[in-house]
Amino acid sequence: MQWMRESAIGIYISVPFCRSKCTYCNFASGVYPASAHAEYVERLLEDMEASAKWAAGMGLHLPREVDTVYLGGGTPSLLEPELIARLFAALRSQFDIAAEAEITMECAPGQLPQAVLDAMVAAGVNRVSLGVQSFVDTEAHASGRLHNRAMVVDDVGRLRAAGIHNVNLDLIAGLAGQTFASWDESLRVLLDCGVPHASVYMLEVDEESRLGREMLAGGARYRAGLVPSDDAIARMYETAVMTLESAGLKQYEISNFARPGFESRQNLRYWERRPYLGLGLDASSMLPASEGDDVLRATTTDDLQGYLAGGQAPEAEWLCPDRQLEEAWFLGLRKNSGVDPDALAREFRRDLAEVSLDVAERLEREGSLTREAGWFRLSSRGRMISNDVFQEFLQDVSF
Repeated sequence: MQWMRESAIGIYISVPFCRSKCTYCNFASGVYPASAHAEYVERLLEDMEASAKWAAGMGLHLPREVDTVYLGGGTPSLLEPELIARLFAALRSQFDIAAEAEITMECAPGQLPQAVLDAMVAAGVNRVSLGVQSFVDTEAHASGRLHNRAMVVDDVGRLRAAGIHNVNLDLIAGLAGQTFASWDESLRVLLDCGVPHASVYMLEVDEESRLGREMLAGGARYRAGLVPSDDAIARMYETAVMTLESAGLKQYEISNFARPGFESRQNLRYWERRPYLGLGLDASSMLPASEGDDVLRATTTDDLQGYLAGGQAPEAEWLCPDRQLEEAWFLGLRKNSGVDPDALAREFRRDLAEVSLDVAERLEREGSLTREAGWFRLSSRGRMISNDVFQEFLQDVSF
């Protein structure tokens, strides 16, 4: 697809270090000694330096200009100030970071020393995402978070004082022990913080997480028996949508809400299938071929020791246009704006687009999708079962 060969890309940098492991987490992150941080950054710098050669060898289009950078994990703010400075110095030596680039760093509340905040500002970080999950201290602590409400409020104030006003707060609906009253309290405090962006996730218990294993075993650790029902979690989510929207935080994606102009540009890049390069542990890339219509998705290893040892090529998969069309539907439907089938017919072969249109029309009749001015969007019901809706485009479309 010629439109994929943009003049700029986004970069995602994985920093997998945490001070504690949340009970519900199944990410490739964990608690490691600080001595591993410097070694990890060295490996990141090697990957960064080798990225152009790797892309050329794979026949990929990798421009130097970068307009979004996202440091996630993990808790990137656990890195020492000098490591943050080294990482960004190397990033700027290998790529041309646009003057207006959105540069985001994930932080854990209560774990943001002033020296680290100063290093972030010096590096050009202009957006921060705080993993709050709950403003009710008992809920946050039970899930493995180390902060309390006062720490979050203090951190938001410190970020603003440092000149970082673009702040996101994460909440999770469905934490162990959460009630409708406590959920309302978390939403109220979030709004009182006055941030321009919020992310609300419905708890998805993975069997690989500590909480998931305990629930499967019927145990009581991590308050596993107090996880709300699926129906209760769905009602909490619906409450969040109404509460945040009424306060001016408009929903623009299943889990994301923002005031106008504060939508996450990095995340929009993922949902709009625009190219990005992933660096670090368990990091994903999506880059177009230099020639032809195929796109490469590549993911690095999720084994920290294997990553530090080096020499492992990312696991790669080429996506032909029919696979890209599948993604166009299930990624596009994540956004409130939805999917324009006419645009897909122009981008892909019309016969491919027509088959997927049949699936969309069936889902509309079943009530999972709605259609307005030709665009398909998830219905309220569809948002509750979005993974099942997305699966329809993988199972039903036969090319």
